[in-house]
Amino acid sequence: MAREAKPKAVRGPRIDAQRNRQRLLETAKVTFAEKGEAASLEEIARLAGVGIGTLYRHFPTRDALVEAVYRNETQRLAEAAAELAATHPPVEALRAWMRIFVDHIATKQLMAGVLGSIVGGTSDLYADAGTQIKTAMAMLVDRAVADGDIRLDLDPLDMLRALAGVANVSAGPNWEASAKRLVDILIAGVRTPGREGR
Repeated sequence: MAREAKPKAVRGPRIDAQRNRQRLLETAKVTFAEKGEAASLEEIARLAGVGIGTLYRHFPTRDALVEAVYRNETQRLAEAAAELAATHPPVEALRAWMRIFVDHIATKQLMAGVLGSIVGGTSDLYADAGTQIKTAMAMLVDRAVADGDIRLDLDPLDMLRALAGVANVSAGPNWEASAKRLVDILIAGVRTPGREGR
């Protein structure tokens, strides 16, 4: 009787390959933010401490790298919501996450040039990001409402739109600090009466 072949175990990416990919994403984020479209892939590979072949194995095109950087930042933002929900009281988790959202807006602004250079545009990329952000925001708001910390007589996404609006109309170098102060104002405006001191 013929012996059945044992199925091969499916291996995930090697640890060093995962580290290289993450280092490339971090380096690309900083380099694109500093140099915009002038940033070269060779420079990013060199600054990340890997060869250009390693970069191309992970990201076969410049567009693939730009998209991966943005998707990575969006994923971190979404994951932060779950982490904060597990470690903070509901209203504090919401406040902290909205501050991280301000940092996300800043990254998007700094990368605007390279994001705009993606062949085929960014509509799908932004749509995916929007879905993750809305889901995270809804989860945090629902927890705060269920706990009685905030009232909800407005669309919770209006708070995000207000923050994004500050970022889009702000011309000064300190817009991030202003936006983070706005987080406190927005939270205070939706607190349930009598819960402000909690």
